[in-house]
Amino acid sequence: MTTTPPETRPFPTSDLGTLVMMAWSGEAADGKDMPYLLACTLGDAPEGPEAASAAVGKMLTDAGLPVGGELVDGHLKPSLPVSLLVVAGQAVVTMPRLNAQCTVGEEWLAAVAGRGYACLIFTTRPWPGEAPGTTVAREEFTEFATADATLEAAARVVLPARSLRG
Repeated sequence: MTTTPPETRPFPTSDLGTLVMMAWSGEAADGKDMPYLLACTLGDAPEGPEAASAAVGKMLTDAGLPVGGELVDGHLKPSLPVSLLVVAGQAVVTMPRLNAQCTVGEEWLAAVAGRGYACLIFTTRPWPGEAPGTTVAREEFTEFATADATLEAAARVVLPARSLRG
């Protein structure tokens, strides 16, 4: 009989809690808009926010995305098991144990079309706001997305944007 070591055993996706992904674009140092995606847990896992954060951290490191580390450039790592598909006004991020999508606006679509990639910030820090489906005030979003605590607890990756071609 063989057993799987505990560090490689898959964990239930319910340990992640509810995951949310939001898109925005903003002017970068080169003067052009940069498309961003922010993903995080709501911290509502059965074992609580700390367990949700730990599960997100494990999922990210298992996918080769260091939490709190340097920016990972997906262009330079073709074997990275994380991808971005942009189709029908949606950004779809696929990685082991996760497929996430969100609706994106025209500004974001123009930014990703111009650059050919987007920057994913996937933080282990739980979102402090309301549940999914509610409108998020720009100030609340900006405060969370740019907070040192959010960025220090995040994996950051440049994802080449793919699209379906007919």
